[in-house]
Amino acid sequence: MTARSVAQLLQSAPATALPGTWKLARGRAVTLRPTMDGILRVAHGRVWATIEGPHGVTPSDSGDHVLEVGRSMYLRAGQSVVIEAWNQRGASWFAWDPVFVTQPVRPPVTTTAVLQPMADLRAALGLALRAAGQLATGLTRLAWDRLRGGQAGVSRCPDGAPG
Repeated sequence: MTARSVAQLLQSAPATALPGTWKLARGRAVTLRPTMDGILRVAHGRVWATIEGPHGVTPSDSGDHVLEVGRSMYLRAGQSVVIEAWNQRGASWFAWDPVFVTQPVRPPVTTTAVLQPMADLRAALGLALRAAGQLATGLTRLAWDRLRGGQAGVSRCPDGAPG
């Protein structure tokens, strides 16, 4: 609703005013232009609501609706509706309740989401470097033993005889 239409609706409400509702005097009309989806509810009396087109051919698709106490109408953001108090006597009371669309919320990224994988990678890199060093040492010893003409895994006595 625009500020002007809200100002027009604000009146000194009598003691019988319904909390959370707007009073619409008999024979008066107001245009609602919601900026978010919502529900128009009738709390007292009866209103004639005309939704802007395009409209279908069935009564439920028409732009005109009569809403009585306890009835409601869903309106999309940007969809205009003109409502008029449609009572034989007295005012009508209505409420406009926005419908909030739930959005999936992603959990915040914490430092543990980064620090734990970094610690795992650091440990894995340490193990990989240690294994590479041990492999290089083993290959060097094997090559050195082969160059000396010995067999791997057989110890030699100082005189060259096995065992």
